[in-house]
Amino acid sequence: MNEIVVHPGVYATGLNRGLVPLLERLWIREHRPGDGAIFIVSGFANYNGGVRFYDVLRSHIQAGGRVVAYLGGSTAQRLTSKQVVQELLDCGVEVTLINRKRLLHAKCYGVSRPLSDSLIVTSGNFTGPGMSQNVEMSVLLDEATTSVACFAWGDLEAALRGQNWDYYAPRLDDPDAPAWKLVYDEQAADIVIDDTEEITLVITLSHSDTARINAAPGTAAGKGTQYFWLSKDSYDFFPALTIRNTRGTKATYSALVELDYVDLGVVDDQARVTFEAENNFDFRLGTRLLRFTHRASEGDMAAISRVGESRYQVRVFRKGSDEFACLSQHAVDFVGHRGKRCGFIPNARFEESLGIRISRRRGGSPRGNEPVQTQGP
Repeated sequence: MNEIVVHPGVYATGLNRGLVPLLERLWIREHRPGDGAIFIVSGFANYNGGVRFYDVLRSHIQAGGRVVAYLGGSTAQRLTSKQVVQELLDCGVEVTLINRKRLLHAKCYGVSRPLSDSLIVTSGNFTGPGMSQNVEMSVLLDEATTSVACFAWGDLEAALRGQNWDYYAPRLDDPDAPAWKLVYDEQAADIVIDDTEEITLVITLSHSDTARINAAPGTAAGKGTQYFWLSKDSYDFFPALTIRNTRGTKATYSALVELDYVDLGVVDDQARVTFEAENNFDFRLGTRLLRFTHRASEGDMAAISRVGESRYQVRVFRKGSDEFACLSQHAVDFVGHRGKRCGFIPNARFEESLGIRISRRRGGSPRGNEPVQTQGP
């Protein structure tokens, strides 16, 4: 069945309400590992754009299949990151970077089998924003439709290769090759996020978020890792999740970030954000310094503000407070099936709505003229 989606969550003609679910349909639910070839064509690409699918691609290749990626490359613009190229190559993907004056803007994904082809044509790049919070449109054409349209991935690939463009095939064993000059470093120290990335994630807190916060030291309730469970659509809210787990059989990808606990006046520069790529596909943010503090309860609202490439601030607002009521209208998306809600709001609007100032200094405590939060224990 064909599907048309405007995402995130704007409009859908079928059950899938985003680009990631459409790709899951083609690459996982309706696909057997090793069957045919998976294609990725995108002008822009970064690590978190593919974090949901790296293990899917790797399994497909290990089972005898092929994965082909055509990505934009440039020495002057941030099109494709070094981190995503390295991970794709490590999976076994055939990566080609296209460097040309008129940039590669095509975005399409799909699967080719000996007798059929499926295709997603979309405005969404292979990036965290393209997969999650950017407003994008995606059209999935099933095998019957591509047959009628005489579309074949093999023909498209031949046409791409037949152009008078500059093609580069990076290799992991040749880090000094010219191809690596066409990608940028997502983890460079001088990266500054733009205004569109300065956003706040608001999320209601569940029992699993707060049980350890309200536990007494030494009790069974306080055991385990203290996390806030976040939106499944947080691909563009965090830096590159390049830390792969070495324990367990289920793949997870993580990054270390600086987390400023505004209510506590302390900063954790080794907070961990994790994406569970093969389990429940949730993002979770380690909030270890809240354990045993009694500073949040089930039903309260947490606001996590991004203030730098890897820098965040967290505030908790009690249920029933004026701040909670103000932020609650932005928590429009459900997380799971137990009433947990989340949403995103620009930092500037967050500041205006609550009458506070988000400190953008590294290690933002103390804050001087920023009003002190008084939610209480």
